[in-house]
Amino acid sequence: MDLYAIPYEKDISERPLRCGVGPFGVGPFAILPTPKAEGRPRIHSLRDVLDAIFYVLKSGCHWRLLPHDFPPWSTVYYHFRKFRLSGAWHLIYRALRRTERNRIGKNPDVSAAIMDSQSVKTTEEGTRSNGYDAHKNIKGRKRHLLVDTLGLPLSVYVPPANVQDRVGARLLLAGLNPLVPRLKKIYADGAYSGEELRRWCEERGGGKLEIVERDRETEGFEVLPKRWIVERTFSWLIRNRRLSKDYERMVQSSETFITVAMIRLMLRRLARGA
Repeated sequence: MDLYAIPYEKDISERPLRCGVGPFGVGPFAILPTPKAEGRPRIHSLRDVLDAIFYVLKSGCHWRLLPHDFPPWSTVYYHFRKFRLSGAWHLIYRALRRTERNRIGKNPDVSAAIMDSQSVKTTEEGTRSNGYDAHKNIKGRKRHLLVDTLGLPLSVYVPPANVQDRVGARLLLAGLNPLVPRLKKIYADGAYSGEELRRWCEERGGGKLEIVERDRETEGFEVLPKRWIVERTFSWLIRNRRLSKDYERMVQSSETFITVAMIRLMLRRLARGA
């Protein structure tokens, strides 16, 4: 029987990225480890490793079921975990977000943000860290996002689904001030209403909380100002099969895959016009 090599979609373009951001060695990817002169030489390029991670994200396949075109699954997962523990994913994402905002003509430091949450089901892998969201009738985890006006996340927090939005908001915003010094206003829905949370946001959350309410006299679907931006971000995420549910054993991996999904999205945007 003849074996035929099946071409798989590659996410990292061979073309140089727009705005002087190259895929490796310069720009946001300069923080990735370079081959050492001593020791065992590197067999697989980081380009192939990242393509394999993006394939797992997009297709939703198991790590052990990676196609033969990619490096071994153990190598791919090793780098995925190593970048998570070292903070490399977060540093790459921050550099790409600043580059994308510059390309659009926005100030890299945001002044307004939108906050919301999404409850998703889990599998048997996540039974130790899930909960029941009675409002959505979902047993699983809850994705809390704080995004800028372009829909790019500023902060990600994934707790069990039974964590209330007001509690999740504090954990989402805690320690964010040094990273977003220009943040002045945070838009949210009615789940975040309350004088106590509003005061906390002004004192420690970094911005004034503004609740965007739905007009009760309006019937049917209504696009709400600002709130549609974060809803669009959630739709970007669930287009990746790995994020259609929460398949991860640890919430840290769940948060990392959200970051990786946005890295993939911005890489494709920046490479599109190069």
